[in-house]
Amino acid sequence: MPDPKVLFYCLLIGSVGGVVGGLCGVGGGIIMVPAFVAILGLDQQHAVGTSMAVIAPTALMAILRFKQDSLIRWDLIIPTAIGAALVAYFAAGYVKSLSNQTLTRIFAVLMIVVGTYKLYDSSK
Repeated sequence: MPDPKVLFYCLLIGSVGGVVGGLCGVGGGIIMVPAFVAILGLDQQHAVGTSMAVIAPTALMAILRFKQDSLIRWDLIIPTAIGAALVAYFAAGYVKSLSNQTLTRIFAVLMIVVGTYKLYDSSK
């Protein structure tokens, strides 16, 4: 069990990540990865791995709520999950071969690209 200060930060990071994940999909990692690095001092590789482990129960809880409101396209889940799971498995194995600096830059570029797209796509 982490010390009380770390536990507090974990609860805070998880809460903010849960808000983002619940509102935007499994985007809690957008909050958790940088927070794990900046607040808890994890390196990028551990931050990504820890975030992925947190996302599973977060997604499960969000699924329960989205299911209640019939906001899940069940017919799309299996093919999407197969593709995502296979690629995620190999991508996760590739992470250990990247330096923390390279991984941080990849993450930053992805956030800029997705953020820019969403900024201009939000009018639809």
